[in-house]
Amino acid sequence: MSQPARATSITSDIVADHGLTPDEYQRILNVLGREPNLVELGIFSVMWSEHCSYKTTRKHLSKLPTKGPQVICGPGENAGVIDIGDGQAAIFKMESHNHPSFIEPFQGAATGVGGILRDVFTMGARPIANLNALRFGEPSHPKTRHLVNGVVRGIGHYGNCVGVPTVGGECTFHKGYNGNCLVNAMTVGLADQDKIFYSAAAGLGNPVVYVGSKTGRDGIHGATMASAEFTEDSEEKRPTVQVGDPFTEKLLIEACLELMQTDAIVAIQDMGAAGLTCSSLEMADKGGLGIELQLEKVPMREEGMTPYEIMLSESQERMLMVLKPEREEMAKEIFRKWELDFATIGRLTDTGRLVLKMHGETVADLPVAPISSEAPIYDRPYVVTPHRPVLNPHDVEAPKSLGDALMTLITCPDVASKRWIWEQYDHQVMNDTVLVPGGDAAVVRVHGTKKALAVATDVTPRYCEADPIEGGKQAVAENWRNITAVGAEPLAITNCLNFGNPQRPEIMGQLVGCLEGMGEACRALAYPIVSGNVSLYNETNGSGVQPTPNIGGVGLLKDVALHTTLAFKSAGDVVLLIGDTHGHLGSSLYLREVLGREEGAPPSVDLAREKAHGDFVRGLIQAKRVTACHDLADGGLLVALAEMAMAGRMGATVQFPAELPAHAFAFGEDQARYLLTVRADEAKAIAEAAASAGIPCQPLGTVGGDALIVEGQLSVSVSALCHAHEGWLPGFMNG
Repeated sequence: MSQPARATSITSDIVADHGLTPDEYQRILNVLGREPNLVELGIFSVMWSEHCSYKTTRKHLSKLPTKGPQVICGPGENAGVIDIGDGQAAIFKMESHNHPSFIEPFQGAATGVGGILRDVFTMGARPIANLNALRFGEPSHPKTRHLVNGVVRGIGHYGNCVGVPTVGGECTFHKGYNGNCLVNAMTVGLADQDKIFYSAAAGLGNPVVYVGSKTGRDGIHGATMASAEFTEDSEEKRPTVQVGDPFTEKLLIEACLELMQTDAIVAIQDMGAAGLTCSSLEMADKGGLGIELQLEKVPMREEGMTPYEIMLSESQERMLMVLKPEREEMAKEIFRKWELDFATIGRLTDTGRLVLKMHGETVADLPVAPISSEAPIYDRPYVVTPHRPVLNPHDVEAPKSLGDALMTLITCPDVASKRWIWEQYDHQVMNDTVLVPGGDAAVVRVHGTKKALAVATDVTPRYCEADPIEGGKQAVAENWRNITAVGAEPLAITNCLNFGNPQRPEIMGQLVGCLEGMGEACRALAYPIVSGNVSLYNETNGSGVQPTPNIGGVGLLKDVALHTTLAFKSAGDVVLLIGDTHGHLGSSLYLREVLGREEGAPPSVDLAREKAHGDFVRGLIQAKRVTACHDLADGGLLVALAEMAMAGRMGATVQFPAELPAHAFAFGEDQARYLLTVRADEAKAIAEAAASAGIPCQPLGTVGGDALIVEGQLSVSVSALCHAHEGWLPGFMNG
């Protein structure tokens, strides 16, 4: 290798600046048998970053259930693939863009959307739905309003411009996110099962082709930045945030999907984290081949870019392909038509090495397989989160009035309407959105068929913090319930695991516990994990976020006409409560928002009951015996009743049993519960069917009037509920 490529002497400071430990650098020396040059060190640093190598979580992720009769492709590809019948597949994934969004909220969130879209259409799917799960610091924190504004504008800008509807998600606030907001983006796409594309390179001598936007200096070391915690000088990391162009992404989608209708593509990979480095190495490694690149042929938008910058840039809207040689010219014409760059920058070899050249000089020469196989895997020490005591509902203080407590809950940042957010998103583009944001799950029609997909994101971080195992179970179970509540059959999930610094044993304990609970729930509910993402070091100055393992679920409605919503429909309908209520108030929103206490064990999750209750409810919906359905979650029964009343602009009169304190029955967050409304002439038969199946079913009252009434406890007009519920977020954003 010629001298210029070795011009920079690798010092311990340079190694540390690349996020590598001394032990990891020694491992690199062992792999190479020599000292790396700066380009090679940069390649190792991003490939062995937490963001790309999963060196902390790989051991624990391997225990998760990833297979099932509906699974076509599980973790390991750009996205997961499931069978939705009729030769069709749903392809989906969720990913984080947390660190970039905290530093530069508009571009960080926008490029998060762009990146997850590419993961899905890389595999041959046309994206049909975006979702996002957002966590911000407490509203009183000086950065929160700025972050909310930038993130929401960034998501709306990219999704709206690219023409994919944003149909669902969630947004909550807590002081645990003051130093790190979380921005998790999910995309779902549709493909024919015989037109799914994978990333394993094949064919000696086949051309390696770069398509899309030109490469710039934005996003260099983005993967490394995403694998470290923040300090006071985090603002200085702004140059590591990528800049996106949704209009180019739209062209890239159309060009790729057009080329995918031919037989030209051998393999394809998105240039996401670590850019050209990760895409080229992953393709070669999966195919068991070598790859040689001529870096001067890479389309560049800035002069004088070095090999280091070219390989580590995370410029957006770029893809890497391996093509059949005889189809290269045809492919070039397609990308020229869509006004995108197309450049043959290399070829596949049988050397098993990544060889990078620039103007004839070899600037890097690395063995492909060891970069993956020799990446460190850590079995980090952890401590189990101590169990909190279960709170007796009789010992938890009652509010001054049930009505005041309800108003406090429906106007608290977590429960208050997020209409201000989702009205900035185009959720109807493509004209297949059946259920818009604001319900239990969004429903999107499979175009040209009577089928639909139900999609939702869920997690309750306060449960995960109190008891990671139960919190992990609950995240999966609540997502399964939300898909069920619209009448769909839950099929599979993606996850996005957001945690603090795993080198702290208590944080690692949260991660291990949440994964244990998630795995247990996925097995019990036959709800496998087919894709996902891990985001660690969400921490500033030693203060980490609440453990937040977001779950993104996809379910199938074989007939979209059989879906239901949470809105009250008709006066005289009977309100039924499915599931047991013990008034569990530990780690509840009532405890936090009304009493100012964050304590107690979260509700336990009985997975057998979740399965039985959900299957029973779904059967009723599919038989058209249910007029409305809503799962019970944050805030418990009374909040759920209020949400159903507000959605239907119609009241109800209900009665609470005397066995529990009224506030425990109203606001307890016991799991495996649904509220149904059914026609009066069906109520008795449904209750009998539930009894026969061993399903708890309790009539509460009837729909009707313009107020929500709990006999002897409260009466509040639906219009007052709506005004309060809709007002908090616009008021906050207007200052």
